[in-house]
Amino acid sequence: MQGELLQINLFGACAVSSTVSGGFVVSGAKHRALLALLATAPFGRRTRAFLQETLWGATCYDTGRQSLRRALSDLRHIMGTSFEQLIVGSNADLSLDLSRVRFLGHVASGPFLEGLDIREPGFVAWVTGIRQNPGQLAALFRGSQELFSPLLPVVAVLPFRALDGEHPTSVLGDWIAEEICRSLSRSHLLAVISHLSCRVLASTQIDIAAVRSVLQADYCVTGTLRRLAGNLILDCDFVDTRSGQILWTRQFEQTAERFLDGSTDGIAAIVATVGTAIAEQALVYARSKVLAAIDDHSLLISGVALMHRSTLRDFARARELLEEAARRAPYTPELHAWLGKWYVLSVFNGWSADVARETRNALDCTAHALDLEPGNAFGLTIDGFAQNNLLRRLDIADARYSAALERNPNAGLSWLLKGALHAFRDEGEAAVKATERARRLSPLDPFGYFYDSLNATAHLAMGDHQRALDLADRSLGQNDRHLSTLRTKIVALHSLGRKQEAIVAGQELLRRQPDFTVSGYQRSHPAAEFEFGRNAAAALRAAGIP
Repeated sequence: MQGELLQINLFGACAVSSTVSGGFVVSGAKHRALLALLATAPFGRRTRAFLQETLWGATCYDTGRQSLRRALSDLRHIMGTSFEQLIVGSNADLSLDLSRVRFLGHVASGPFLEGLDIREPGFVAWVTGIRQNPGQLAALFRGSQELFSPLLPVVAVLPFRALDGEHPTSVLGDWIAEEICRSLSRSHLLAVISHLSCRVLASTQIDIAAVRSVLQADYCVTGTLRRLAGNLILDCDFVDTRSGQILWTRQFEQTAERFLDGSTDGIAAIVATVGTAIAEQALVYARSKVLAAIDDHSLLISGVALMHRSTLRDFARARELLEEAARRAPYTPELHAWLGKWYVLSVFNGWSADVARETRNALDCTAHALDLEPGNAFGLTIDGFAQNNLLRRLDIADARYSAALERNPNAGLSWLLKGALHAFRDEGEAAVKATERARRLSPLDPFGYFYDSLNATAHLAMGDHQRALDLADRSLGQNDRHLSTLRTKIVALHSLGRKQEAIVAGQELLRRQPDFTVSGYQRSHPAAEFEFGRNAAAALRAAGIP
């Protein structure tokens, strides 16, 4: 294992030096600030443009670029051979190897970067943001190099204890916990403690206080596995570690011979219920408090959940929650991506009062997310969503989704949106494969209507109109304000020959969006130039839409 080369004190007087006694000391203010910016970034990586603007301002790009090059040259001279082992650069970004960095001190040592007198507005805003919420750097001092966002609830899944004490049952209980952990970790709305870390606390008597203090978990999945008359019975509890309250309990039973085959459904049910419980608890909590009093992770979860609810009041409240979250943790890329998705939905669903401004806001949010972390899979996905639905740049969207899936092949939302893109391009079979894979990979998301809606779109592209109608109806049952789903329903009804029902659905669409026209659809929809879009336009006209 490689040893540490750099030590940095972020709280109190900022000090940066070699870990070796008598080694190098970095004394320049902007040199220390540059290393602090890299050390606190997700995966230690920031774009050169961000560093230039933060440390040297945005007045002159060339001056900032030259200043950054000079600072790096100075650091190379100061740090000697350690520089090459710590810092890797490309034309676009710089990366610091966090595995070779030791963080000294803690929040109680003093204000973040105390005495580092740099007056550039971007740097001042960054320091102020962390001083207002220093907990966002807490993971640095737990020895973790991949930071959990403070806005994500943290879940631990403990191995299920074998009540019969037999080794095979114990192994099976451990495997089930690992599978639940793996499924939960696919969500962009949860931070999941690694299974290996959870094993440390596995014992005959679960200590919830230890789960809270040692693993820093907000919620815990725990339970037992037992044999009874040839069957295996899994008893599972979901616990709020703050209060010790059991939020729900579930039981899954199957014959021992068929347990492995049937366990997939049981694991999926547990995972889905975890997501629903966290979302519902966050919504109840957020609705009863003013913004300033809402916990960080409740802000994000409730904001995302409300963004996918059926009322405009909930949708507007979602923006307030996400913007407050952005003020508390401005350097969390996923958060800016979620805010970008809010703007995309606002425009695409016809809820925006200023389409041009909110289109710019959506693209600004996704660009900022990728500036903070260029390879962030979720940021790439939402930027593709914006490119596809707002700018009709299907080529760029396709590249974004492919890049996201290259980084995370199990990203359900990436598969879902890629499936919609296939549908718009008349690639029905590929669309259905992608959207159904997305559903299998995303049992957790508290906005299942969105998955059903785009799955309906995919089946429409494949010509399976009855399945498209069934999925559209199921989606509208959860969120009847998602107008693109209503359009899908109209097209499916028309294609099935149910013309009068299509007309009734068309009247409902006009009641909800009086200014909607077929010509406007053809101007703005990404599928307008494909057969999918032409068929949709014909069906909408036949339903009485002007």
